[in-house]
Amino acid sequence: MKHLLKLTHPIHLVSGLTLWALFFVVIYAGLSVACSVAPPDPERDMFTGINVGVGVVTLVTTALLGWLAWASVTAGRRAALRRECYFAYVSAGMFLFSACGTLFVGLPIAMLPPCL
Repeated sequence: MKHLLKLTHPIHLVSGLTLWALFFVVIYAGLSVACSVAPPDPERDMFTGINVGVGVVTLVTTALLGWLAWASVTAGRRAALRRECYFAYVSAGMFLFSACGTLFVGLPIAMLPPCL
């Protein structure tokens, strides 16, 4: 089981997209639940607790994916086998792509008034 945690393992080719999909589900489900339980005042702009929460989750997820991309590049430089180097570099690209997707989805949600 320990070998799955190495960033040169092929499972990391899909783990970035899996983290992004989990982020997507959590953000939209949380937004729906928060809007049905405690909708903010309609006169308020984007400065609500819901938007702050979405923004924090977006930035934390982006930071995690960015760190994983950086760690994958570092693991690829240290890899002895060419196959492990390939998996690490492609995984780094997928982590970076997922981080950009997280920002693409999360920032507009955090900047617009919730519960429209």
